[in-house]
Amino acid sequence: MRRAFVRATPLLATLALAVGLAGCPKKDKEDPDANVVATVNGEVLARADFEQELGRELASAEAPQRTPEEIEPFKRALLDTLISRMVLLQEARTHNVTVTPEEVDRGVLRLSSDYPAGNFNEVLAQGQLSMAELKARESARLIIEKLFASEVYTRVALTEEELRGYFSAHEAEYVEPDQVRAAQIVVKGMDDARKVQAQLKSGKKFADLARRYSLSADAKVGGDLGFFPRGQMPPAFDEVVFRMSPGQVSDVVETEYGYHLFRVLEKRAGRKLDFSEVRAQVEGKLLAQRRAEAQAKYEEELRAKAKVWVNEATLQSIRGRPVTQPAAQH
Repeated sequence: MRRAFVRATPLLATLALAVGLAGCPKKDKEDPDANVVATVNGEVLARADFEQELGRELASAEAPQRTPEEIEPFKRALLDTLISRMVLLQEARTHNVTVTPEEVDRGVLRLSSDYPAGNFNEVLAQGQLSMAELKARESARLIIEKLFASEVYTRVALTEEELRGYFSAHEAEYVEPDQVRAAQIVVKGMDDARKVQAQLKSGKKFADLARRYSLSADAKVGGDLGFFPRGQMPPAFDEVVFRMSPGQVSDVVETEYGYHLFRVLEKRAGRKLDFSEVRAQVEGKLLAQRRAEAQAKYEEELRAKAKVWVNEATLQSIRGRPVTQPAAQH
């Protein structure tokens, strides 16, 4: 889906641009109005709404003070996004696609859960966005999501032959790397590590000593870290355990976490995965790809049919100065 230039917080980057334009008065394109930026199938995109969105974007950009030439790409991208969104919402109305207040509330709750307590309202205030506006945006996003689900995604299907063909063409991507299963004992100081090391040399079992002395959470399972490939653990771990053979115990290894002793339990050589092992993964990836293609085509077809008029005179007169809004309502 097309996106405008949004460089604010993750919240503002995620939220759809303002689209609460339903019910706006119709405007005859032969009689341009300076308060109208564009019309989409007769529905008005008001200058005030456009300037408000543009002001928010420029205020959140790295360099909000820009020349008219620098603002131009922002305006064009924003206009394109808003027109596309209006077209999609209009189409959703023809299919009677709606969302409930409860669905919107759940969506807002998911957004707010990404922020520590109190920070969410600060983000809204920084973007000069009220809770009512946020809910309107989330409602529009969910409606369009439902539209795609019912009118686009249901038409996308994959055959077993297509799945196998994709796998054959991308076999190199489905490889299980070399893995090692190791256990560790972590203590606070070098003296403690040497004492544990001495007990290992005297014949004490690694797992028993890990349960007794290790400070790591895995101590309760004898220090067992399970299988892991290169790059999953800290580099110091990989440098040691991937050079060792099963049954070997390392010398003391110092890291930022403390002083470690490692024991390699097993090694597993890398291998190519069979189709049966990754079928679900292949299906998910190919399905997402096909859905994205179908969605893009669907949007293009709707845009091609839409009657869009842009008031270039009004658009050119907009300088993009941020619009001062009241503080967000909580």
